[in-house]
Amino acid sequence: MASLIDNLITTLEQENEEYQTLLGLSMEKTGIIVKGDHAALSAIVEKEQEVVTRLVALEKRRAEATGDIAIVLNKDPKTLTLTRLTELLSGQKKEADALRNVHDKLSATMAQMVRVNEHNKVLLQESLDMLEFEINLVQSMKQGPATANYAGKDYANNNYGMNGSFDTKQ
Repeated sequence: MASLIDNLITTLEQENEEYQTLLGLSMEKTGIIVKGDHAALSAIVEKEQEVVTRLVALEKRRAEATGDIAIVLNKDPKTLTLTRLTELLSGQKKEADALRNVHDKLSATMAQMVRVNEHNKVLLQESLDMLEFEINLVQSMKQGPATANYAGKDYANNNYGMNGSFDTKQ
């Protein structure tokens, strides 16, 4: 059982390291978004994808380790959370403390990830809004001035649709 717990702890620590890497990339992405450097943004997204690929493999390994522990403890793997597992290991202080510690580190990392990604989301939305504004501005500059539906001959003669009926003797 101890080796299963050690395997889970090692996997969770590796996951936390990968999430820390992803967090660093997200923080780097913030500056790139502000600069509007599309090539650098594309490169960061590629790096993020590599990290996500490694995280998927680690998540699979974590699920397998949790499943093995659930079998030994005769528990449902779907309901066996880290908090619940820590409670079940209360008699094994070293393993319980190690699990609690890695859980706390993962929670802190994920909270930071949420904050940074939310900030990046806002920045990207503002960037898209600005881009849309600029596109609309360019499109409106290409259109001719609005003539308020004046007839062509009246507009050309500077009568502006009044047919000379303006009384200037007031």
